[in-house]
Amino acid sequence: MPLSSRESRALADSAIANLRRGDAAAARTAFSRLVAEGVADASVQLGLAYACHALDDHAAALAAADAALALEPRNIRALMFKADHLHAAGNAGAAPYYQAVLKCAPPAAQLPSDLQLLVARAQAMSEHYAQSFESSVRDHLASVALRTGAATPRFAQSMELLAGRKQIYHQAPLLYYFPELPHVQFFDRADFPWLDKLEAATDDIREECLAVMSDPAAFSPYVQRDRLRPTLNQGGMLDNPEWSAFYLWKHGQLMAENASRCPRTMAALAEAPLTQMPGRSPSVLFSLLRPGARIPAHHGFVNTRLIVHLPLVVPPGCGFRVGNETREWVEGKAWLFDDTIEHEAWNTSDRTRVILLFETWRPELTEAERAQVSALFEAIDRLRGGLADWSI
Repeated sequence: MPLSSRESRALADSAIANLRRGDAAAARTAFSRLVAEGVADASVQLGLAYACHALDDHAAALAAADAALALEPRNIRALMFKADHLHAAGNAGAAPYYQAVLKCAPPAAQLPSDLQLLVARAQAMSEHYAQSFESSVRDHLASVALRTGAATPRFAQSMELLAGRKQIYHQAPLLYYFPELPHVQFFDRADFPWLDKLEAATDDIREECLAVMSDPAAFSPYVQRDRLRPTLNQGGMLDNPEWSAFYLWKHGQLMAENASRCPRTMAALAEAPLTQMPGRSPSVLFSLLRPGARIPAHHGFVNTRLIVHLPLVVPPGCGFRVGNETREWVEGKAWLFDDTIEHEAWNTSDRTRVILLFETWRPELTEAERAQVSALFEAIDRLRGGLADWSI
């Protein structure tokens, strides 16, 4: 006669009690009967796994753990049991089970203390396997380095991603996405020989910028309130002078008075392939980040351009992150980056950081594509009354 639900519950309670007092044989008998009766849930299968393990019947223990996971694939205790079982057997297949524990576990505050300890151990074991895996891989790569050559920067980053020390960041433009453009955080300086002239003029550009800075009214907050647009969360930067700008070009319009104050800067930019989009670009500016200021993580509007920084005044304690790569500015050394990948900047020093900032076309775009993108936004601006809806 099949067990009633009441009898099943009593038998399960008896099995658990036997297991807790160390009578693994009696616990196994009770758990096995529940399985035979067809009334075993994941907790019963896991109890059977514990009992079989205590009796050194590892094959039966693993089978019971697999049965528990078949019923509840996200059962943390069952995942941990199988991970520990595989680890004890010297099977590297334990690693994904420890990782699965971490993926399935809710925040620590939502776990009882015993599960908090279990998850912490899963974290430690995951790190152990990750370090062992990476060490073995690096040893192999070192052994074949004569054949493969030194690691390229892209390959080195792929290793960081594989090891889990970095995460993947993708382009996420706020307004317009042009497909099939490579996802590159910082671009290779060597691919932009026109930067040579710009960098060579750093001292002249800095001198003109410092002269402008002597006029307290010359700079204005980079993010400004616009009565024609809704005011959304700007990360504390709205109308904030801690991040300020002095424009030479703005939304495609030459700021003649400002440009006249910086003739050597304008000359140094003569060969730069600035984006040309009527009413929108180019934009060229001196960008100040005041002491203690931080520009929060954000994304740019369109992925058809790159942003160029030429550092002019960089005190210690200034940094810049694009995606998973963080760099420090070096005065006179320019870089280009994709601002549609999440990025942020900070100045923890007691002095102002100053850079020359402008936008340039992405080199992958053909002349025809550049013209088409420009025409697209001409049409958009006509429909919107000529109101540009991005900045750099």
